Amino acid sequence: MEQLTSVEIRQKWLDFWKTKNHQVEPSASLVPVDDPTLLWINSGVATLKKYFDGSVVPDNPRITNAQKSIRTNDIENVGVTARHHTLFEMLGNFSIGDYFKSEVIPWAWELLTGEEWFAIEPERLYMTYFPEDKETLKLWQEVTQLSDDHFVPIEDNFWDIGAGPCGPDTEIFFDRGKKYQDLADDDPEMYPGGENERYLEIWNIVFSQFNHMPDGEYVPLKHKNIDTGMGLERMVSVMQDAPTNFETDLFMPIIHAIEKMATTSKYGEDAKVNVSYKVIADHIRAVTFAIGDQALPSNEGRGYILRRLIRRAMMHGRRLGITKAFLYQLVPVVGEIMSDFYPEVVSEADFIMEVIEKEEERFLETINEGEDILTGEIERLKAANETVLAGEIAFKLYDTYGFPLELTNEYLESANMTTDEEAFEAAMQAQRERARAARKDTKGMGIQSDILGDIVADSQFVGYENVKSEGTVNSLIVNDQIVEVAEAGQTAYFTASETPFYAEMGGQVADTGVIYSLDGKKLGDVIDVQTAPNGQHLHEVTLVETLKLNDDIQLVVDEKRRHAITKNHTATHLLHQALKDVLGEHANQAGSLVAPKQLRFDFTHFGQVTDEELERMEYIVNEKIWDAIPVETIETTIEDAKARGAMALFGEKYGDIVRMVSVDDWSIELCGGVHVANTAEIGVFKIVSESGIGAGVRRIEALTGEAAVDFYNQQEHQLQVIANQVKVKKAADILPRLESQQAEIKQLEQELESLKAKANQEAAGQIFQNVHTVNGTSFIAEHLPKREIKDLRHISDDWKQADYSDILVLATDHDDKANLLVAVKPEAIEKGFKAGDLIKQLAPLVNGGGGGRPDLAQAGGKNPAGIKDALSKVSDLL
Repeated sequence: MEQLTSVEIRQKWLDFWKTKNHQVEPSASLVPVDDPTLLWINSGVATLKKYFDGSVVPDNPRITNAQKSIRTNDIENVGVTARHHTLFEMLGNFSIGDYFKSEVIPWAWELLTGEEWFAIEPERLYMTYFPEDKETLKLWQEVTQLSDDHFVPIEDNFWDIGAGPCGPDTEIFFDRGKKYQDLADDDPEMYPGGENERYLEIWNIVFSQFNHMPDGEYVPLKHKNIDTGMGLERMVSVMQDAPTNFETDLFMPIIHAIEKMATTSKYGEDAKVNVSYKVIADHIRAVTFAIGDQALPSNEGRGYILRRLIRRAMMHGRRLGITKAFLYQLVPVVGEIMSDFYPEVVSEADFIMEVIEKEEERFLETINEGEDILTGEIERLKAANETVLAGEIAFKLYDTYGFPLELTNEYLESANMTTDEEAFEAAMQAQRERARAARKDTKGMGIQSDILGDIVADSQFVGYENVKSEGTVNSLIVNDQIVEVAEAGQTAYFTASETPFYAEMGGQVADTGVIYSLDGKKLGDVIDVQTAPNGQHLHEVTLVETLKLNDDIQLVVDEKRRHAITKNHTATHLLHQALKDVLGEHANQAGSLVAPKQLRFDFTHFGQVTDEELERMEYIVNEKIWDAIPVETIETTIEDAKARGAMALFGEKYGDIVRMVSVDDWSIELCGGVHVANTAEIGVFKIVSESGIGAGVRRIEALTGEAAVDFYNQQEHQLQVIANQVKVKKAADILPRLESQQAEIKQLEQELESLKAKANQEAAGQIFQNVHTVNGTSFIAEHLPKREIKDLRHISDDWKQADYSDILVLATDHDDKANLLVAVKPEAIEKGFKAGDLIKQLAPLVNGGGGGRPDLAQAGGKNPAGIKDALSKVSDLL
């Protein structure tokens, strides 16, 4: 067997089938045309569906192709296994109602063993077949003249998607020899078709000869078809005697090019490093071809897949010491390898390189900071003996720093950790819902971002020290236009040279308040404040008087509301430290809301928070309040703050100078929000709820000050209402009275169950007499009104204990709903009657659905009136 290049193998394939009068179909675009069911062309036959389904008649019923394809459903295996790829080529030959087994099997043998073709030694080939397909076995035996051990019957050799054309298939395996054998000779998987590395499948030929009918019957097709698939990458590895697909001329030139950029070991020297080389080589092929077919990176659909592949490859590049944009430089290498059959890769190279380079540069803008944060999170998890990264944190890495979840998982995998993907998806969904609800640009202000970007006037925030200040209006916007005058009745947006209004940030809501003229006339109500693109505090105001550019105004924050917010913000800091004291250092903030009436704090924790732990946290916070501790807020360098142990919250970006908020050097955090001067101002702290918002992320909601007192008063009132209802005078007497009532209820429930059981037995005694027989199969089909499904199950349990009938079908109606139950004895199952199959045919009659095991199944529906028809249908089904 001579060693062929990938170019020669592909060409020999096409040339061979041309000698058999096949039309060569060109490789179609990876982006499907007029096929919304596919994100990518994912197989050689995918572009020929129009011929197989009969919607288009081909000029020639014999077709061959070499089709580029993409699959990303098992991307995590790329680079880890020997033969997983995102982009691959499928070599195929197809017959649309023309030739069949007697032609294709001799041709297949000729192609594989013929001297002018692949010239494989016959003894190295093995064929599997469907055991009932004796015709295929006989043809292989006659054509090959090989000994019987070269033909292996396998039950799975039947291609069937459940309905429509289907049929047996035959797979051809190549014996790679003893040097690739990874299992003992007597291992049950050590055979052609087993999970081993010695016998490698190189070709699959499907004989589409039946139509799988809805009733399960297989009817012979009038026009039989042939559908085959040979993976080029796999075949090249065989012909070049390569350990994996990657040590072939399809990948090694790319790997050698990567080696020149890498600072780590060369390919083949370290198994772990090898994975990164393979992933990059695989992914650059996929993105090169996809972009060449005009698919571009984006945030959704196939564009998101491209972005994910590029970023995944870049992350593996960093593992090889490559920290700059590099993937685009590999495009010409891919083009050189593939140019014989895909010249467009070369002709489009400049465009492809430009797209990839821009995408790499975009990712590099955020990757360094995100990588540092993720490394820090891993270290914190290790310190806390935790192994699961909170989904909220993974989402922030994705949302803020551009880390796809797959990349985060790869980092975690190297540390034997995982991500809470359920919580990640919940955060993703919450973001989508927020985006839909907001329908606004730039901080929810409803103004086009390019308008706000034009605002460059200075604006100083003086709200840490003051709740009132004077300032000059230095920008004014109405209806997405920069204006000089805003009229009464309009909603306007403005910035001022000075402002005491806090803009929503870091979980703290914005201040509200009033603006006045300097002579005391009210001009309007400030209802929201956000940060503009250039850092100014942008006020949303509903005007009651005219406001002009360059007006000098007085800005007054709602002081009572601000004070309530500061109480909750400082309490949030105290709670954060209390969480760490009680639960451990792993309890990190994962989100917060600081509002005037309540605070909400999300945190990472991998388990239920007990009532005792909540009580301890609440007590710790209140203790700090009772101790009347001064709250120190200072500006310092980020290095000094970290040296003092200040907590930097995940996802927040800090400059060189930061604000550090300290409570007795016990709680120290970097924070730009507003706080009380002394913890005693908070008054009281009360936790009102604790819940999980996703695996690994918990949420505490709490109240302070006046809101907490109102909560206690409401609780006291509710207790008194309950006391009156259970007819006791004091709240302390409620629990004994409830315990007494619960005992009475339990006794009544037991009596009711006993009566139900007696009623069911009486009903069963009657219905078990109503036995019918169809074609030798006996059945009972009865309607028991006003029962529950559990009653039907109890009756079926009694039915199983005796030989009443082969099949039992029960129905009931309860609360305008219908329930069906089917039970089947083993003897009837052997005849082909399965409870799950029967229930699926009966359920639609009550407008419902269901399923179950062969011996027991049940269904629910919304149409009790259909019960009569359902029971009548049982005899028809039998």
